[in-house]
Order: sequence, then structure tokens, then C-alpha cells
Amino acid sequence: MLSVVVTGASSGIGRQISQTLVANGYRVFGSVRKASDGEAVAADLGGNFVPLVFDVTDREAVDRAAQQVDAALQGKTLAGLINNAGIAVIGAIQNLSPEEFQNQFDVNLMGVFHCTQAFLDLLGADSGRDGAPGKIINISSVSGEIGMPLMGAYNMSKFGLDGFSEALRRELMLFGIDVVVLAPGPVKTPIWEKMPGDEMLVRYDNSAFRDVLARMMGFTEQMESGGYEPEVIADRALAVLRAAKPKTRYTLDAQWMQNRLLARLPKRMADKMIAKQMGLQKK
Repeated sequence: MLSVVVTGASSGIGRQISQTLVANGYRVFGSVRKASDGEAVAADLGGNFVPLVFDVTDREAVDRAAQQVDAALQGKTLAGLINNAGIAVIGAIQNLSPEEFQNQFDVNLMGVFHCTQAFLDLLGADSGRDGAPGKIINISSVSGEIGMPLMGAYNMSKFGLDGFSEALRRELMLFGIDVVVLAPGPVKTPIWEKMPGDEMLVRYDNSAFRDVLARMMGFTEQMESGGYEPEVIADRALAVLRAAKPKTRYTLDAQWMQNRLLARLPKRMADKMIAKQMGLQKK
């Protein structure tokens, strides 16, 4: 039985990827931050889901989880590491605290770094292991290619993840370990539900960005309702794990026409379109 580590497995995309992989004969080691969440997922998915209790920002805990997986593999390689755990820190650069900005990178970038380093030997960087080298799948976003107002911290983390993934892919050719990026657009997951909207609006009462933030929250709700189901992302992750020669990056975006247009327009023209839509014109 092939084994895969999935981070952020308690809900959303990570939970669905875990479910899809278990249903297709994989053993999934899924990271959760609370033991109770791991028990709930295991009760739902069955014995081939093994919870790993750690926060991706805690390197010592990540290393302990890697040791747990190593013992379970009994010398065999890990078929995949899916770096899915992530958060979205929303707000104007002018208003974000250094702690909020740091938290965005601690989870979305340093978390990927910690997990990648911790599981590399199990994926095949250790040539003494039995089995084919595994794959690393990094869950990025269309926000890794297109910057939007009030998403600067999130954009920076996802742009960074894309660059990290490209460099990593080229380094790991030495071991035969492939690295693939999945870049979803809006997905029907709890990531936006976790954003304390009312609290943020109160905080922005005296900010020039207050109305822009309110408008953005409305757009976010609309995008989520029209986004892909998590199953779409999970099915692609399964296909990548099975593929002999997958592409290096897959964009999974229900709004692909709009975003492709934004990406191709001259930057100043795109700026004007976004400013009009978001109410960012100088008064």
C-alpha cells in the first residue's frame, strides 16, 4: 500500500484529498492541530487514515511526525507529500501588524519548508529506502500569479511558494523526486469562513480602506459560492500522484477567463479595472 502525507487534513481541501486518496487505496498520514480533529477524521475515513498531530510552524513537532511516519513505512519510500496547510491573512498593507504578516509566512511558507525538509529522506532522498521516489504536491493559488488589493500578504506567500516549488523541483531531480504545484482559484472551503469579517470591519472603521474591505468581503462570498468543489482539487492531486510525467503546474480556476484576461492585460490597464471594481480610485 502506498502512503502519502497530507498537511491540513482536518477540513477543506486537505480533508477531501485525504478522503479521495483513502478511497483509492492509499494510506494517508494527515496532519491536524488538535487530537480531537484527528480522531474525527479517522472515524470518518477509517483505518487507512492515520492522524499526525502537529502545527506546521512547529519544527520539532513536524520532525516527530516524520519519525512516526518513518517507523510505519518500515524502510519503504513515501509516495507523496501534499503541502496543503495554509491560511489567508487579509488586510491593507498599511493596516496589517507585523505579527499578522509574519503569521502568514510562518504557515504558508515556513510550514512548507519544515515539512518538505522533514520528509525528504522518506520521499527518496535517502537512497537506501525501498521503492520509487515520491512526489511533492504544493497547494498554491491563482493568487500566486495575480496580486489583488488587501491580499498582499497572501499574494506574497503564494508567489513565494511558486518560486520555492520551481527551485525545489530542479534541486530534487538529483533524487528523482518530482514537485508539482496545484493552483486553485476560489474553492468552497472554510478558509474564508475563518476570516472574522465583522471584527475586521470594526477595526477598519477609521481606515481609508474600510469601504474597500467591505466590498472585497462581498466579492469573496460570491467567488466562493461559484468556486470549485474540493473534489476537483482532490481528483487532480490523485491524478498527479498516479502520473508518470505530470505537468509542473495545474491551475484549477472556475474564473479562469477573467483571471487570464487580467494576467494578459497591460498592468496599468488591469490596475484601472481593479481600482474601479474595488472603489480604489483617488478621490
